[in-house]
Amino acid sequence: MDHAITFVIATLCILAICYRLYGVFFVRKVLRADDSEVTPAHALEDGRNYVPTRKWVNFGQHFAAIAAAGPLVGPVLAAQFGYLPGFLWLLIGCVVGGAVHDTVVLFASMKHQGKSLSEVAKAELGPVAGVCTGLAMLFIITITMAGLSMVVVHALERNPWGTFAVFMTIPIAMVLGLYERFGGNMKYATYVGVAAIMACVLIGPHIQGTLLGDWLTLHATTVSFALPVYAFFASAMPVWLLLTPRGYLSSFMKIGVFGALVLGVVFINPVVQFPALTEFIHGGGPVLSGPVWPFISITIACGAISGFHAFIGSGTTPKLVDKWSEILPVAFGAMLAECVVGVLALIAATALHPADYFAINSSPAAFAALGMNVVDLPHLSQEIGIDLYGRTGGAVTLAVGMSYIFTKIPWFSTLASYFFQFVVMFEAVFILTAIDSGTRVSRYLLQDFVGEFFPRLKQLDWAPGAIGASLVACLLWGYLLNSGDINSVWTLFGVSNQLMASVGLIIGTTIILRVGEKRRYALTCLIPLAYLYVTVNYAGYWMIRNVYLNTAAKGFNIFNASLSVIMMALSAVILVAALKKWRERLVNWKAAAPGFAMAHS
Repeated sequence: MDHAITFVIATLCILAICYRLYGVFFVRKVLRADDSEVTPAHALEDGRNYVPTRKWVNFGQHFAAIAAAGPLVGPVLAAQFGYLPGFLWLLIGCVVGGAVHDTVVLFASMKHQGKSLSEVAKAELGPVAGVCTGLAMLFIITITMAGLSMVVVHALERNPWGTFAVFMTIPIAMVLGLYERFGGNMKYATYVGVAAIMACVLIGPHIQGTLLGDWLTLHATTVSFALPVYAFFASAMPVWLLLTPRGYLSSFMKIGVFGALVLGVVFINPVVQFPALTEFIHGGGPVLSGPVWPFISITIACGAISGFHAFIGSGTTPKLVDKWSEILPVAFGAMLAECVVGVLALIAATALHPADYFAINSSPAAFAALGMNVVDLPHLSQEIGIDLYGRTGGAVTLAVGMSYIFTKIPWFSTLASYFFQFVVMFEAVFILTAIDSGTRVSRYLLQDFVGEFFPRLKQLDWAPGAIGASLVACLLWGYLLNSGDINSVWTLFGVSNQLMASVGLIIGTTIILRVGEKRRYALTCLIPLAYLYVTVNYAGYWMIRNVYLNTAAKGFNIFNASLSVIMMALSAVILVAALKKWRERLVNWKAAAPGFAMAHS
């Protein structure tokens, strides 16, 4: 057994070296970032969307946007295979794939006035690839909402304390939004808002056993139906009333949980109790049914490489970058920081005894079939105050793992239940914030596509269009949420997400062939693209054959199979369009190589 500090030191050293050597090489030599060139933030400055922003402020907002629940949940689920596959994929996937993907997508968007990836694809690869990229973005947003919501469902079911704390963040955020809207002092409002959230955690145990507690003891099905209803109102309501203040308050909880993770791992230095490899690397596990390859690269997306980052890298961030060289810390650096979070989450999961881990992450029947005996879980359940068995999805496992690490401090037992519920609330609120934003983005994409046939839908402030598009968006991901288990839904999310990352690398390769000094520099994107494209398509095929269209499998679902096929077909169309463009640029290399300035309308 190894101590956690070994993994932390190794991670920090490797990532620091890669940042200093590979990151600098990629930005300066491959992309040829030139600070003498004007960035979109300056060229199109409007004081609202395009605003030159200080380097580390931009880094902070970018990291907060990309580091959602993915780097926390994915590594926890992948712990089924042992600590080694997840640890290696986080490091290799991040440096070779994720950091390159995020950096080149941000660079490509900035070269095209900070426009979305679909607009970049349309300009670089043609209208067909642009439409396919837009559709792929709609699919991934929809599936992401379902995958993240599944985590919330299993964190809040049969947990009245956590449900109360999470529910109360809605009126707290709305009061904060109203107060700010009418000119209130945000400094003092922030203190009150954070204090109110902490008070909800402290009040939580006193509602258990009461009529309110019984009313909030919800079945998973009830939570699954409540989440799309909440998202509908959050998407249709003004952004300042709930989405923005809730995201603002969640950032403080994010700092608290990430800080606790670092303190727990570094100063308490727990022992990693998992083996390097478990018996489930060949498949058949109770958490993930597939084998370690390709599913390690599908389950762990954020923290290694994630297509969802393309929404941020071609959304808000490219409109804020002050200098081209700042792409290095903002995109490359933020991705490395997210990798560290993923490694810490993996440590929190593997610090548990394997039997305890599987008891939390498996159904009672599946765990009984393993023939394992729990070790610390009964004691942890007593200290935390709720039944921890059969709470799949990863969120509860992370909270239990962190609580278990801190139980090494003698006086912590009296705070274990509060700390557990704080982490659960953080994960749930943080995910709900992503659901708020994601549903709204899905609504915008729907209005944009359907607006080609009904032009008035393109008017985002038209109430019937906003309500109708929000309703359709929520029905789509709500159906996915209620149609499968965490295994099938999270894998569907992983497949679509990594297909989107493949699209990002395809566009990145196209950009490098335009701006690069040497043709071989395109390998920086082609190598991770080749691995990821083969991996994700095989994973999609495996799930379609063995789960979605297997009538004997638990996750049998024709709708999920259809989504997988559509996503793979869209990525294939984009790849074919790219291959034609690559051939054209390689044939005319001398004309294509010198580069291009930022595109202007």
